[in-house]
Amino acid sequence: MAYVPGVALLAALAVGCSAGSGGGASDADSKPGNPAVTTAPPGKYRTLPAPCRAVPDSTLKDLLPGIDQLSRQQQEKALRGAATITYDTDRKVGCSWKSTAPDSSRNLTIDFERVVSYDPAVSDEDRARALYVKKENAAELPGTGGGSPEKGKGATASAEGEEKEKETSKPGDDQGSADPSASSSASSSAAPSPSASSSASASGAPGPSGSGDEDLRPRVLDGLGDAAFLDDLLTRAGSTAQHRTVSVVFRTSNVLVTVRYGEQPALVTKVPDSKELQEKARSLARKLAEVISG
Repeated sequence: MAYVPGVALLAALAVGCSAGSGGGASDADSKPGNPAVTTAPPGKYRTLPAPCRAVPDSTLKDLLPGIDQLSRQQQEKALRGAATITYDTDRKVGCSWKSTAPDSSRNLTIDFERVVSYDPAVSDEDRARALYVKKENAAELPGTGGGSPEKGKGATASAEGEEKEKETSKPGDDQGSADPSASSSASSSAAPSPSASSSASASGAPGPSGSGDEDLRPRVLDGLGDAAFLDDLLTRAGSTAQHRTVSVVFRTSNVLVTVRYGEQPALVTKVPDSKELQEKARSLARKLAEVISG
């Protein structure tokens, strides 16, 4: 009589263990409501080039007239450039140069930013793409109804932007009048001068095809990195000389690059040549894209 209950007890224990093993963690993990978590891939680039050594001396001498006239020691210092102060050289670096010649002064700045996304669901490249679009939108390029796959809708001009617009102008704005009160009437009545440094008209329309004119307005650029744009800004404060700054911004994978190239003539009446500055800034940007992909 004692043997039968023992067999029943063993059978009960066996059934209990079998039921417990069927309801474990592995069964819960396999449920359709708990998909596996995937992490976005890291960026293509893990390092940045040394900015102050990214531009060859021969290129710097071409971009910065007046360096050749310096003594050897002064020339070496000018070509060395000044590194941008940064607290994370693994993420953001930059360098700047300047020169002064009898007819004008020029300045050059380059910045590299390696974008890292701290969201596991967003890749470094996607984060870099979003930051690039933000920069392009902030530039408020004219006529950007298309052309760039990364272009978003331009930001609406704010009161601050309108105030800035009074003090600055881009290629195509009237630049021939030193009197601000006369600029609006002059731009509406005077015909564009063939000798003007900017070939864009006051209306901002590109030059006619086959005329030799070029569209020098701020615009999206093709064939540079994954996406790129150019901005061109002419500033003047009071009676001082006019200063033009051409900026080229481009993205290659998870790295953003900015080139700023400016000139201020010695003569108050002289307007910096937009075409020359744009061509040199674009040429340098292409070289930097090669340095990164290196």
